Amino acid sequence: MSDFTERYLSIAEDCGFDHASPLDVSTLQVETWVRDTCAEDKCHAYDHNWTCPPACGTLEECEAEMRKYEHGILLQVTGRQEKRIDVKCYAETEERLRDALLAFTKRIREDHPDCLVLGAGGCRICPQCAYPEPCRFPEKMHPCVESHGINVVDVLEQRGLEFQFGANVVTWISLLFY
Repeated sequence: MSDFTERYLSIAEDCGFDHASPLDVSTLQVETWVRDTCAEDKCHAYDHNWTCPPACGTLEECEAEMRKYEHGILLQVTGRQEKRIDVKCYAETEERLRDALLAFTKRIREDHPDCLVLGAGGCRICPQCAYPEPCRFPEKMHPCVESHGINVVDVLEQRGLEFQFGANVVTWISLLFY
């Protein structure tokens, strides 16, 4: 583990992540079916958000960008639902992830200004994304993990973690590449 990784795990905790662990970027598989799921537009961000396809680039471009990095960190925020479907918990946990990720990214970019940070879902910094007009806050924008063809469930399972969205738990993840 690199000296930066040890330090970044500590920073992740300081920024409010519930879990952070080293990520061997060479083990990540880019899967076409994950990106194809984006095109189904169930989240209403496809072709409407800079962090999602097609605006984030082709799958080949996204994979090439990820493969430039040797090190990574998996970041996770988890929320506890009060009921089976708890929209308030979803929103609060997603906001906690966004805030933690913005604080974390700002600190990491002091060492690695060219790091790649992938977030969860489409960007929600602005009430409505400026896409296709230029992004208003490119320094705060984090492309979506799935937009890069990464199967979140596999990433978590390889590390002995569970992806939960239901059964009283909500899980959001992000990835840092440096």
